Amino acid sequence: MSKILNTESKGDITIISTEGYFNKDLGEDLKNFTDQEIKKGGKHFLINLKESKIVNSIGASILIEIIEELQTVDGTLSFCNLSPIIGKTFKIMGLTKYCTTYENEEEAVNAIG
Repeated sequence: MSKILNTESKGDITIISTEGYFNKDLGEDLKNFTDQEIKKGGKHFLINLKESKIVNSIGASILIEIIEELQTVDGTLSFCNLSPIIGKTFKIMGLTKYCTTYENEEEAVNAIG
């Protein structure tokens, strides 16, 4: 089962931890959450993929939608704890041109914040 495990704020950054297969269902949950947060003024999101080991093409396409939405508000989308296959997938799809990846959450928060 794919799901958003946890959300928390650290300064201006909203950290979202996911679990399971990053597919259409998880992607839509994430998009709904980020849309709500953007309406409240949120601009900087960090997705911790430690518990998600694979992202399918629909999940990745939803991430692109989130990136496009964030670009309209000068926001950012970053990722941490990517499995090697997700890192490679993001690079092949060109996602890393529009978002930043970090080894772990602490590194990301220090760099973004």
